[in-house]
Amino acid sequence: MDIFETTRGAVRGFRASDEVVAVLGIPYAAPPFGALRFREPAPTTAWTGVRDGTAFGPVAPQSAELPGAPVWSPGDEDVLTVNVWTPAPDGGSLPVLVWIHGGAYTFGSSAQPDFDGDALACAGLVVVTLNYRLGFEGFGHVPAAGGTAFPDNRGLLDQVAALHWVRENIAAFGGDPGNVTVAGQSSGAASVACLMVMDRARGLFHRAVALSPASPHHTLGIAAATTREVAAAAGCPATSEGLASAPPEALVAASDQVVEAYRRDPASGSRHYDPSLYAPVLDGDVLPLDPLTGLAAGAGRDVDLLVCHTTEEYWLLDAVGSSAKVTTEEQLERFAGDFGLPDGLVAGYRAARPEAPVLDVYLAVFGDLLFGEYAHRLAEQHARGGGRSFLSRFDRRRTGPQGAVRAWHCADVPFVFGNVDKDCVAFLIGGAPTSADRELARRMVESWSAFATTGDPGWPSYDDTTRRERVWRTEDPRDGQDEPAALRALWSGAGFPLLRP
Repeated sequence: MDIFETTRGAVRGFRASDEVVAVLGIPYAAPPFGALRFREPAPTTAWTGVRDGTAFGPVAPQSAELPGAPVWSPGDEDVLTVNVWTPAPDGGSLPVLVWIHGGAYTFGSSAQPDFDGDALACAGLVVVTLNYRLGFEGFGHVPAAGGTAFPDNRGLLDQVAALHWVRENIAAFGGDPGNVTVAGQSSGAASVACLMVMDRARGLFHRAVALSPASPHHTLGIAAATTREVAAAAGCPATSEGLASAPPEALVAASDQVVEAYRRDPASGSRHYDPSLYAPVLDGDVLPLDPLTGLAAGAGRDVDLLVCHTTEEYWLLDAVGSSAKVTTEEQLERFAGDFGLPDGLVAGYRAARPEAPVLDVYLAVFGDLLFGEYAHRLAEQHARGGGRSFLSRFDRRRTGPQGAVRAWHCADVPFVFGNVDKDCVAFLIGGAPTSADRELARRMVESWSAFATTGDPGWPSYDDTTRRERVWRTEDPRDGQDEPAALRALWSGAGFPLLRP
């Protein structure tokens, strides 16, 4: 039997494949409810006997229902768990990859089938995926009361607690606690960037991977205003006592209600276009400064950073209906004003796509605003701060049953995990994979594994002189200058991080 001893007790896994053992749903912290609600993660209670590790733990409170993944039900509380895939159940000292899922800090979980770690484990890594608090539970601002302060960024603190678990326990699963890479996508990638500049995470990982990092961060003022809106929708006072009196499902429903109000109101400013309520809070404590500033100052210079973004990020958000439609020049002008975009930026994108409909121009600008430009700036600022950065862009395209298959947000994840044959990713990658897709996935798994092992993904590091990036396509990948340079120049007057009221 595949039994592993952790600091809190023994766990039993199962054979995920001939080469890999998986152990699922291992608690890394106590359930963050009851007296522990809105608090820093607390140690989990030890158990006796052997804990079964053949099923994922409950997901964090959310309203999303994702293909192939469990849904949250009120009463599910043991949400702070990790999952491990290891090719070395009998011991070893392999590099470790810790994955932080995305989902706008509001939905998602480690149980999504596209995050199955078997292929990466077969490539020589011990893979860890984790759940963390989302939505208001993880990122909502809770006012202090009676001298008691409630930390902001509780979701980030959960991620730190999971990294502590890895340091203390991963050797039992054949992993090397001295060779840990933390990776994530979208809000998970932005979390990785935050961890790089957080004192509480220092020394817990040695390399970082950020796929399509999301740019927005919030000031305390923005976070407090969001709390007032959510509390009003939940029908409770915007105080610690009032918020604690509202069960998690009430705050989930209230958050959804506030989001829908923004979505329906074109005059509501920047949140109308993509009404995500939650993001890391620049609180001066857990997250003392934004990642771009911190990295430029050298806060993460000892951590190698690999950044990847996709060419057509925002087309996915349009396809799933989570973004407002902008189809007229008047709406496009309002969008640019609501985000305070530099003069000439939208015109520059229009000039690059002279025959494109307004919607396509909007999606191109919005994708670069939220993901593409921020990805470049993370690589640049880290390099300027003395760290090593590697930049890449996912540009795989083809024609599928429904027409053109775009290189959009999330499309690179099944390739990085080597999971392109899973049914649940067919929508993301435009149908069943081809042999060329499988070969691209093999190359990307090999590259990510090499980076986690040695810090070298297989192409030159990024600097202000060469601006080199790897471009991933089903044809042979190539290296070249980050592109298109003319569009990047349009962003020179745009400020980041993006702070949205």
